[in-house]
Order: sequence, then structure tokens, then C-alpha cells
Amino acid sequence: MDALELLKSRRSIRKYKSTPVEDEKIEKCIEAARWAPSASNKQPWEFIIVKDEKMRKKFAELHPYAKFVAESPVVFVPLTNPEIHPKYHMSDTGSTIMHFMIEAHSLGLATCWAGVIGASFESELKKLLNIPDHLNIMAIVALGYPDQTRESSRKPLDELVHWEKYSK
Repeated sequence: MDALELLKSRRSIRKYKSTPVEDEKIEKCIEAARWAPSASNKQPWEFIIVKDEKMRKKFAELHPYAKFVAESPVVFVPLTNPEIHPKYHMSDTGSTIMHFMIEAHSLGLATCWAGVIGASFESELKKLLNIPDHLNIMAIVALGYPDQTRESSRKPLDELVHWEKYSK
């Protein structure tokens, strides 16, 4: 499958099979995340992988929009470090999430991203994961084998693209 088809076929999945995800596949997803672009190549990120069922259930209790992480066999937790790059740490770390999700899709896995940074419950998640104060949790990303299929659509390009200057 070419890159555009891969991107167009990826969906956010919220139902997962209980099948464990092989460590080799998780490592490939992390490797893809590691190779995301970053401003000045500062790489202001670190990652936590959570498989523990009790911890995943606690995440689902704390995050009002991420109940699905309780049933995903793996949760990817990308951390962002504003001390490394105060201006671009969030966009850089966001790129790691997309790389992770695209690689997961290429391996037959499914993902769904739920934002965390700045949320009222971020400090509770940080305590659970023993994350130091200077780091932030960008998101929690469910990972597993899909137990649903989903369709999606996008706005037409002529509603989104402006050539040379803004034209509406």
C-alpha cells in the first residue's frame, strides 16, 4: 500500500480485541515515533508503554474521553519536555504520535489518541506513572488489534486549499 492509501485508510478505533500485541510490533511503532521530525532536531520527547490492565483501567477512569483504553492491550504515553524546546515541544511530540499511529496501522494494529496536556487530570496521571514535574503527558494512545471498522470522510480540497494567498 502506498503512503497516501495508508494514511487515508487509518481510523481512530475505540474497540479492541483482547489479543496481546507482540513486543516486536510495539517496538516498531516506538521506532517510528522516534524518527518523527523535530525543530532543530531537539527531540523533546520520551515514551512510556503501559500494558498493565489495572493501570489502563485507571487511565479510563481519569480521562473522560478515553474509556476505550481500558480494553486496549497497550497504551502509548508520549511525554513532552518544554525545557528541551519551549516553543515547539508540543508540535514535535504530536508528530511522534502520528508516526506511531501510522506504523501501527501498517502492521494491522489500531489506535486512538486522547489528548492529556493541560487537562485537569494530567497531574493525577503523572502521579500514577511517576512522571517528574518538568515533563508533560501529551496524550494517551490506545494500541491493539481492532474489533470494529469505521468509515470517515474529509472536506473537499477546494474548501481547504488556497493557492498563493488566502482567497475566501
